[in-house]
Amino acid sequence: MSKIVGLIGLGIMGGAIAPNLIERGWTVIGYDVDAARTRALAAAGVTIAAGIADVVKAAELVMTSLPSPAAAFAVAEEISRSGESPRIVMELSTLAIADKLRFREILATAGHIALDCPLSGTGAQAATRDLIVYASGDSAAIAKCTALFADFSKQSADLGVYGNGSRMKFVANHLVAIHNVATAEAMVLAQRAGLDLRQVVELVGPGAGGSRMFQMRAPMMVSGVYEPATMRISTWKKDMSIIGAFAEELNCPTPMFALTQPVYTEAMEMGLGDKDTAAVFEVLDKRAPAK
Repeated sequence: MSKIVGLIGLGIMGGAIAPNLIERGWTVIGYDVDAARTRALAAAGVTIAAGIADVVKAAELVMTSLPSPAAAFAVAEEISRSGESPRIVMELSTLAIADKLRFREILATAGHIALDCPLSGTGAQAATRDLIVYASGDSAAIAKCTALFADFSKQSADLGVYGNGSRMKFVANHLVAIHNVATAEAMVLAQRAGLDLRQVVELVGPGAGGSRMFQMRAPMMVSGVYEPATMRISTWKKDMSIIGAFAEELNCPTPMFALTQPVYTEAMEMGLGDKDTAAVFEVLDKRAPAK
């Protein structure tokens, strides 16, 4: 199979993945409704298509990284109407499993193969190929995508039945939600204790109390700079609602996860929705005024 891939959705994640693929010899045929994003990615070497049908015409492998179920369904409909021979379409977004199934159904009507392939990692991690691909669906199709995955991630796995990729992503993001707020709480505690926050980042991160979220987001909390966002709080709130509904459907208690939700809600109310999720530090900092 040729090293040509279509990428529909050039936002935080898609826009970070594309340059890595180009660097490793892939021709990336990209499309996004945001003209500013297409101009930026064209400058990075992405071949910008006029529309979704042109992406599908050029590439047998297509990835979609989209902000909502409505966008995913609209893209699937356009791919199905393209008239092209069967394509493998990897859906990278975090969506409810019912929405992923609907995405697959739309594509199946035209003979295309959908794979559920959400990613573990942020946009900043995507820029350094520090992602994990949770692939699920048709195993033969996943095998055809292994080389592609290897060129923009550090690890990928075939998780079996379609939808298992999303199930794994929900478990991972459940922990991210907790670790992110826990990091903010610890950093506010350190600040109130009069510690040098740069030393906290340097010494706590590698220790037993550290986490990937601490290592990534504590430095942002020290600087108070939450842009450019690697994951916007507004997007994260959407993801959290999906995880909450998933856990409720399974009748599985998630008390720690539930405790983080008001913190993200308060961040939204403070006008921080477009900031990185590290901005939850501002919520807890406001709750604990310095003496």
